[in-house]
Amino acid sequence: MPIKPNSDIELFVFDWVPEMARGYVRDLRPRWAMEEAGIAYRTTAVSVGAKGDYLSLQPFGQVPAMKEGELRIFETGAMLLHLGRKSEILMPTDAQGCASTESWLFAALNSVEPHAFELFFVHVMEADQEWAKLRRPSLHDMVKRRLAPLADALGQKDYFVGPFTVADIAMATVLREINGHIPLTEFPVLDAYLKRCLARPAFKRALDAQYADFTGEAPAQFATA
Repeated sequence: MPIKPNSDIELFVFDWVPEMARGYVRDLRPRWAMEEAGIAYRTTAVSVGAKGDYLSLQPFGQVPAMKEGELRIFETGAMLLHLGRKSEILMPTDAQGCASTESWLFAALNSVEPHAFELFFVHVMEADQEWAKLRRPSLHDMVKRRLAPLADALGQKDYFVGPFTVADIAMATVLREINGHIPLTEFPVLDAYLKRCLARPAFKRALDAQYADFTGEAPAQFATA
C-alpha cells in the first residue's frame, strides 16, 4: 500500500535512545496496532526529556503521544484502546469480546508489566548494586508465580481473546521484555505464544519502522498492505 504522509494520525517518538533500548521503546505498541489494521500514520521526533509545548501532549515528557485531528492521547494502553475501537481487526465488536480484550489489555499493563520494569532495574539499571543482587531470586519467584496462571488462562488458545487483538500487542510486548531476563521456555505455552505473536508480519514492520526513525535507513511513515 502506498505511504500516506497526510494521515491524520501523528505519533510522537524519540529522536534518539541508546542502542539497547531500540526496538523496545513504547511507541512500538501503537505502531504494531496500526500496522495490523492498515492504519496510516506519520511520526514526529522529540528529544528525550522534551519539555515546553510537548508537555501539553504528554505530561511526563515520555513517548509516545498521539494526535488524530483534534484528539490528543497519551499512554500506550489508551492508544491501543482507541485504535482497537477503530478497527474490527484489533478488537471484536461483540460485548464479551470487547470486554475480554479490554480486560486482558489492562492485565498486561497492570498485573504483568510492573514485574518487567523491576526485572529491568535489577538486571540492567542497578545490576551491580548489592540490593539488586539480593532481590533477584525472590523477584524471579514472584514473576514465575504470575506467569503460571497466565499460561493456564491462555491454555490451548492461539491468543487471549480468540482472535489476535490489541490485548495481545500489550501482552506480547511485556512478555518479550520478561523473556530477556527469565526465559519463557519454562512456560511452553507462553513461549509458543510469544513466538507466534512476534512472527506476525505487522510486528516486523513496526519494529523496522522504529529502528528506521533512529537510523534513517527507511521512511519514517508506514502504511500496511
